[in-house]
Amino acid sequence: MSDESLARDVPPDALPEYAERVLEVADLIPPGRVMTYGDVAEWLEEGGPRQVGRVMALYGGAVPWWRVVRSDGVLLPGHELRALDHYRAEGTPLRAASRAAEGHMPRLDMKRARWDGGERAEGHT
Repeated sequence: MSDESLARDVPPDALPEYAERVLEVADLIPPGRVMTYGDVAEWLEEGGPRQVGRVMALYGGAVPWWRVVRSDGVLLPGHELRALDHYRAEGTPLRAASRAAEGHMPRLDMKRARWDGGERAEGHT
């Protein structure tokens, strides 16, 4: 599976302004940490989880997409193994899957992995 399935080839100057802002926040998230779709919308003080999710689905391949996640810690359907590789490489806290979990896929440990945007990045608008 390639990154083309996560992003369309869109010249940067053709990105909607909101999409640019969402992608900038995704770039700020430190390795080993995550923000939820709602966290990103709250950071931007605009939109909501669905709008952020739409931006990530259309344009997220250009940024560390695996760091913008569902609030329940479930890995992105269809991209679980790629995301898991990134999480393991970055040391992102994970919770072991229960035996009842379909595919026995771990989840993110949201209490430990979630980044609140502390030390708000310089230049944040």
